[in-house]
Amino acid sequence: MNELLERHSTLRREQPRLRVRDAAAALGTTEAALVAAGTEGRATPLRADWGTLFAEFPQLGRIMALTRNDHAVHERHGAFQDVSSGPGHILVVGPDIDLRLFPGAWAHAYALEGERRSIQIFDRDGNAVHKVYATEATDRDAWAALVARHAAPDAPLPPQEAAAPTPPAAETLVDAKALRDDWLALQDTHDFVTLLRRHKASRRQAFRLAGEDLALRLDSIAGSAALRLAAGSGQPVMVFVGNRHAIQIHTGPVSRLMDIPGWFNVLDPDFNLHLREAGVAEAWRVVKPTTDGPVTSIELLDAHGAPVALLFGARKPGVPEREDWRALVEQVVGTTPLGAAA
Repeated sequence: MNELLERHSTLRREQPRLRVRDAAAALGTTEAALVAAGTEGRATPLRADWGTLFAEFPQLGRIMALTRNDHAVHERHGAFQDVSSGPGHILVVGPDIDLRLFPGAWAHAYALEGERRSIQIFDRDGNAVHKVYATEATDRDAWAALVARHAAPDAPLPPQEAAAPTPPAAETLVDAKALRDDWLALQDTHDFVTLLRRHKASRRQAFRLAGEDLALRLDSIAGSAALRLAAGSGQPVMVFVGNRHAIQIHTGPVSRLMDIPGWFNVLDPDFNLHLREAGVAEAWRVVKPTTDGPVTSIELLDAHGAPVALLFGARKPGVPEREDWRALVEQVVGTTPLGAAA
């Protein structure tokens, strides 16, 4: 541990603005190992009692929740409400914090002190899953009491060495007609993942086989183009960002947009999105039938075909898709090069 601290200290002197995720990659270690070593402030290990931990988060008041993958960071301010758990999942469906969590492979959690108090959760490989940050409006006494209740001084240490990247599963032969027939028979967008599993198809493979009425390839900038149009019109959108173990959702308008080299950003008071556009290898306009009518999304995939971010018009079950969102997507289709050529 001391050797890791020394190597990290040297790296930070050379690159003082390097974030912990990137520092871990540079050192060949894991983000969880750096956090446990105290590189980001004093770290108190917590019990791996995920359902109870999240059930108590509403006591904290207003916080900032963060979920990310390699190419997108989703930050949402608000309070935890309506937390429930069941076999293999935890749901948070409040108006501010909206999460779909899958804790089967979670393994480590730490409460960090210092300038930015946080509770950070990691999987078995030491990769960050989800983080909760205190804000000026957080109940600090409730935070301290929660950490004290969940502290686990003897918790096992996270892995020190980064695991080798898991290669994407090889695509197998898929019956395109059967896939399309089942796609057209969808009644709920949540059934789409089940459809992929049933046909042993990747998301990207299904998009390529379904037909352009259901999945149309767009230029990779389609996601930021859609958010620019939404900011101009003021219409509310849904922005999903996730990793293998957590999905975080923003529902509402976006307004303050900013481009910095390599990143497209939404910087609103309650919602921040940081999108690494070079990480978006493909963008698709996707249409999924439901009992409420067709639901249209713009889905961004990385070079391995994994989702980077998904964009929908704001809606609730039982309510048809907004016409202004559908019109916005058609405008994106008509103005991005691949969409115009299709």
